[in-house]
Amino acid sequence: MHEPVPTVADPPVNLMGRTVPYKHIVAVAFVIGLFMDILDTTIVNVALPTLGRDFDADVNTIEWVVTGYLLSLAMWIPCSGWLGDRFGSKRIFLLALGLFTFASALCGLAWSIESLVAFRVFQGVGGGMLTPVGTAMLFRAYPPAERPRASSLLAMVTVLAPAIGPLVGGALVEKASWRWIFYVNLPFGALGLYFSARFLRNHRESATGRFDIPGFLLSGLGLALLLFGMAEGPVRGWTSTVVLSCLITAVLAIAGLIVVEQRVEWPLLNLDLFRDRSFRTPNIVSFLSFGSLIGLFFLLPQFLQGPGGYTAFESGLVTAPQALGVIASARITGSVLYPRIGPRRLAMAGMAWTGLMTAMFYFVQIDTGHWWIRLLMISRGLGMGMTFIPLQAAAFARIPGPQSGQASALYSAQRQAGAAVGVAFLATLLVERRNALVGSLTGAEAVPKIVDAFHQAMLGAALLAIVGVLAAHFISDEDAAPTMVKRSPKKAVATKS
Repeated sequence: MHEPVPTVADPPVNLMGRTVPYKHIVAVAFVIGLFMDILDTTIVNVALPTLGRDFDADVNTIEWVVTGYLLSLAMWIPCSGWLGDRFGSKRIFLLALGLFTFASALCGLAWSIESLVAFRVFQGVGGGMLTPVGTAMLFRAYPPAERPRASSLLAMVTVLAPAIGPLVGGALVEKASWRWIFYVNLPFGALGLYFSARFLRNHRESATGRFDIPGFLLSGLGLALLLFGMAEGPVRGWTSTVVLSCLITAVLAIAGLIVVEQRVEWPLLNLDLFRDRSFRTPNIVSFLSFGSLIGLFFLLPQFLQGPGGYTAFESGLVTAPQALGVIASARITGSVLYPRIGPRRLAMAGMAWTGLMTAMFYFVQIDTGHWWIRLLMISRGLGMGMTFIPLQAAAFARIPGPQSGQASALYSAQRQAGAAVGVAFLATLLVERRNALVGSLTGAEAVPKIVDAFHQAMLGAALLAIVGVLAAHFISDEDAAPTMVKRSPKKAVATKS
């Protein structure tokens, strides 16, 4: 088992005449990049119909605006840890942020659907490195006992960005132009570049070895084809040649990756980290939680904008309040509950509450009031905030500093895969139930059956969360002890007795 390496506090920074702890500097820089990266994954979805009209492109072509970005992310997430360790976290973070911002400008200037897809792939190069490198910087800067607070910050951004993405995207598309969903990144990117270049410190690991080319190719190919196959399965059918070929090749690539990474001296992905229960179990629960989170974000806007008759902007106004629940829950969980209760019971309670609130959407009808849906979203956010913080803090509790980059890459890859699997599972469930329930019905007669299909798919999202409760039962509070407040001997004796 990995033993935690004591963290030596970095010297503070002089910011506008004030002395600021360096960990806060890292947090600000990372939040800017993380917010842009995650926001971009949902803000674009709102503009897809408009892009199809403006570029006279069919649905399959337009989907590559999203798919191309996700595949590029999948290619570059695995190597981000090695790049940050070899060339320095500050340099790679600036490179990733710069590429993402520059590519955003190019996307806004796109003159054809082909150029937009190409620029989105370019944008994914920066996006794929931003989150893993930033996470490694954050957990190096924060000592283990303070990582729950750092995790609360990540949890708020992780849920806030996708929640407001449809809201901001809908407003920009309706009031301005689809190009502004990319231009909106420019001022934040410029601010992040200046702030990071001015105040961040470069951290390099002394021992990184040569770049693992077979590991890069196998990991990138395996994850990219897995995400693509999962995304296309509900659309093309799971028995289609394209989907089966992608998924079979992905399984073979991942199997080859496991064999190769066990034999090379300097593996790109340190899969041995998964041998450690303290890292493995929170990753499994996180996989399920992201499947449920992003899966409902996939279903609910379709329900609201489909049979519900909402506009994209109205749909965003209804779904965005989930972030309020996460923010409220994250602050209490990170500073008060986690140090005293520990990750196991918090994660179980958070996943159970999330599953219950997700199941409540079974009773949401097309005439259900806006505020009732908002209340459900806020309540669901409370459970998400209670879940994400213990998972991330526990996963990194015993990761030594030199391995934080590789651990961050694995954690980010797992979340992307969890989101893809969750969306694929729920999309398939929705399609299957809709086909079975609607049959030959059309028009007004079909609407109640379509609503029933959405309801049953939403129960699938709740099921993912409930399975997460069972997985969270195996998290060990003892493993996460470095991130918890140590009790006094008197309290420890009292507890034993």
